Amino acid sequence: MGKAFAGARLRRLRQERGLSQAAMARLVDLSPSYLNQLEHDARPLTVAVLLRLTEAFGVEAGYFAPPDSARLTAELRDALGEELAAGRITPGDLDEVAARLPAVARLLTDLGRGRRAQAEQLAVLAGDRGPAADARTPHEEVREFFYRRQNYVHELDTAAEELAGEIGLRRGEVRAVLADRLASVHGVQLASGGEQLHQYDPRARILRLSDRLRPGQQAFRLATQLGYLEHDALLSELAAQDSPEGSAAHSLTRIGLANYFAAALVLPYAAFHAEAESARYDIEHLADHFGVGYETVCHRLSTLQRAGLRGVPFSFVRVDRAGNVSKRQSATPFHFSRTGGTCPLWNVYDAFAAPGRVHVQVAAMPDGRRYLWTARAVTRAPGGWGRPGKTFAIGLGCELRHANRLVYSTGLDLGDEAAATPIGLGCKVCERPACAQRSAPAIGRPLAVDEHTSTFIPYSVRGDRERRGF
Repeated sequence: MGKAFAGARLRRLRQERGLSQAAMARLVDLSPSYLNQLEHDARPLTVAVLLRLTEAFGVEAGYFAPPDSARLTAELRDALGEELAAGRITPGDLDEVAARLPAVARLLTDLGRGRRAQAEQLAVLAGDRGPAADARTPHEEVREFFYRRQNYVHELDTAAEELAGEIGLRRGEVRAVLADRLASVHGVQLASGGEQLHQYDPRARILRLSDRLRPGQQAFRLATQLGYLEHDALLSELAAQDSPEGSAAHSLTRIGLANYFAAALVLPYAAFHAEAESARYDIEHLADHFGVGYETVCHRLSTLQRAGLRGVPFSFVRVDRAGNVSKRQSATPFHFSRTGGTCPLWNVYDAFAAPGRVHVQVAAMPDGRRYLWTARAVTRAPGGWGRPGKTFAIGLGCELRHANRLVYSTGLDLGDEAAATPIGLGCKVCERPACAQRSAPAIGRPLAVDEHTSTFIPYSVRGDRERRGF
């Protein structure tokens, strides 16, 4: 082990056990002054001391491992975007707080979100019904539920995989096997027709599916219903971790968890992970192999975070032509602002120009992290002449350090930093003042307004213009 500083985690362990520095020092045979230096990161944690600590306190060595603070830093950037844009804090400050004081970072994130929620409520009372007025919705709470868990719910995932093995789920027979399970164990009969995509009558035990659903979509609905019937208590228990029972967020979380169970049942973890690794995460191959849609595969790929059998950590996003984000799940530090919109330079918007083709982009965020993004437009048939259909762009991205595991990196020079497209969290909080594609000025940054001068930059910032000699 090289030099590892773990002062904050060491101090937290001592405080949790109710020990003074002198008492802990005696337990691990160190001098109090040496322990004090360890807690203040004046000395690194050596292997010998690490072994004493793990033996004395019964914790794993990983307890003292440096945390992956990138996701927390991204949340801080979102919550404190105005202060960052105004220069009251720096990106380096946020990195240090997230790495050294994660509890403080989470508190700052919660305070920032609370302040934003209050501002949004005041905007509603004042009659401002703009995009920010409904940003904090129950749907957003559900997204944060999955985001905090890195889009992986172990209890549901393993339960679904066990059920798939128990009922002998096999490719090409998924719908029939699921229908048999519903009928034989739960007495649920299937019916077709109706105006709804699906409708379940719990008293009559009838599950009605629309004729417009493809076989793969029908299988997904059957699997979702099995989730409700076989794990209802677990769904409620998990949802109650973040939202009180009876709230809209609680009900929506249950729906999200049931859908998660369905994907894990139709695409069992170990089998899907093995095929994904073998095919180098070729999304279209996986969709054809398992007989499901492109979006379903992307969503499932973003959940492969089981300890000991992890896949590539992905972010999954679904947007419409107007730029509205209707789905957003992430197992990576990649994080877009809730209030700043999305970046127009992001390749998910290119996908609408050429539907059916997978677009590939190497993108660089303001913090220097680079990502490989794939995007493809998918269309849902309207079901009849004159009925409007639905078209979405599905984005799937991972950090560039994982890109060589993907078939989409073939032929790309991943080491060429200049080839990456610079994108941001969203125009209102983006740290790239010189972006010619900016659609809104950064919050908290004074504009440079001069009737005698025009620039190529839509919203020139006063300090930036002075630095460039204007």
